[in-house]
Amino acid sequence: MSASQQATALFAELDAIGSAAPAGRSFDPRALTLIADAGLDAISVPKEVGGNELPLLEVVDVWAELARADGSIGWVAFAVDSAASYFGAYLPEDGAAEVFADGVPRLAGQFAPNGAGAPDGDSWVVDGSYQFGSGLTLADLAGCGFFATPADGGDAGYRFGVLPVDQAQVQGNWDVLGLQATQSVDYTLTGVRIPDRHTFDFFAPVRHRGSAMHHLGVLPLTAVGHAAWALGVTRRVLDELRAAATRTRMGAASSIGDSDHGLITIARLESKYAAGRAWVREVCEQAEAECAETGEFLSVPTSNLVRQACVHVNQTGVDIAEGAYRLAGTSALRDGAFQRAYRDLHAGGQHFFASNAASIDWAKTLLEQGN
Repeated sequence: MSASQQATALFAELDAIGSAAPAGRSFDPRALTLIADAGLDAISVPKEVGGNELPLLEVVDVWAELARADGSIGWVAFAVDSAASYFGAYLPEDGAAEVFADGVPRLAGQFAPNGAGAPDGDSWVVDGSYQFGSGLTLADLAGCGFFATPADGGDAGYRFGVLPVDQAQVQGNWDVLGLQATQSVDYTLTGVRIPDRHTFDFFAPVRHRGSAMHHLGVLPLTAVGHAAWALGVTRRVLDELRAAATRTRMGAASSIGDSDHGLITIARLESKYAAGRAWVREVCEQAEAECAETGEFLSVPTSNLVRQACVHVNQTGVDIAEGAYRLAGTSALRDGAFQRAYRDLHAGGQHFFASNAASIDWAKTLLEQGN
């Protein structure tokens, strides 16, 4: 059985756990245990630190399938997985040996440079205020991004760090439209000491272990996760629309699936999904092949391409959800999987990795290549 088939086999249990998540609270952590027991956690984490490290396209398929079962569970699964993959690949040997001493940890947090680190011996003393710590309430370790000012007063660097989760002060503040059960809470760090060996340079990471996938770098590999997630939740919307197609809306002469308008709309929405999925898989293959050939980190043009494919399927996913909602009528209005996926796609579509920032970078790349 392939990894994606194993993920499909978890669908019913993960769907039930996702739908049972209490309002304003996390889903039952048993979901992550089920994923781990199936060997589907740490799938992007290097084998040298205990990860399962699947080929990139298999990673995409598994993350998408977990998200199809439930958007919040799928989001946390890919977020903690990809975070562990960075540190597993880029920490120096002594740091990796400590962080991964008991196996692959659940590592969650925000890595935007919302903190400041001052040097103190071989450590950084970090203060910061962070948002969107997806899965932090279920994590063993917290992550952070911070500007690190060297002792000589030179220009600050930008580092990713990891610390025990109990050293992060959780602030809550996750009352949101969608992705409610991710518990993507705010948190602060106050005078937290992070050994330098538990950090790496965001702009110039060194791949100490892992495969070509880990030469994609932080931004492209994160974009792959967001793209896979969007594909999975969009697929769920379309699956729910197919189920609704047998129903006849009030005042209609036939069911949705028996009307020309319904059939044409379904065909167009499915086509948008299929095109986006094909593009994501194409650019992932291209990126992994490039890194395997060069042995270097991904080139800027290909990085921008991966990021734009992510933006495309996230924004298109929102459009597909809108079209499916209008077509399905009141069957999509009531609480249930359709509504949950609709809200989750709109929440995911607000993320930086679904924003126009990547579109601007990719368009500049295209114009430069054309000159």
